[in-house]
Amino acid sequence: MAGTDNAKVKELVLKCMLAREMAYCPYSRFPVGAAILTADGAIITGCNVENASFGLTVCAERTAIQRAIAEGHRKFSAIAVTCDIKDSFVGPCGACRQVLIEFGTDWVVYLTKPDGSYKETRLKELLPLAFSPAHLGH
Repeated sequence: MAGTDNAKVKELVLKCMLAREMAYCPYSRFPVGAAILTADGAIITGCNVENASFGLTVCAERTAIQRAIAEGHRKFSAIAVTCDIKDSFVGPCGACRQVLIEFGTDWVVYLTKPDGSYKETRLKELLPLAFSPAHLGH
């Protein structure tokens, strides 16, 4: 990731893995953790929080972005996401991709396995032809 040292990437990946441990997922038993790197270098984490009314469940990525916004952050450069799947890299769901696009298309996304290995991609690659604030003249 341009401008970010390897130590910061490792910290981001570690924090997303630690966030996964905080997940509340009694129904799916599918814990997910996310860690967002803000433009000023802060790392904000989130985990999935399920609800008995399944539609009210909130994904880790959306928990992290909402926490970041609530803490005053508006510019982001990267996100790391992890779950318990060991044999493939898993990306954010479509809803989370759309929520993240609200804050820019050029984020680096680290798809992270439980062993800490990761694949680097970009949000605009995960959601091509996205609807964004630019379409509304913003």
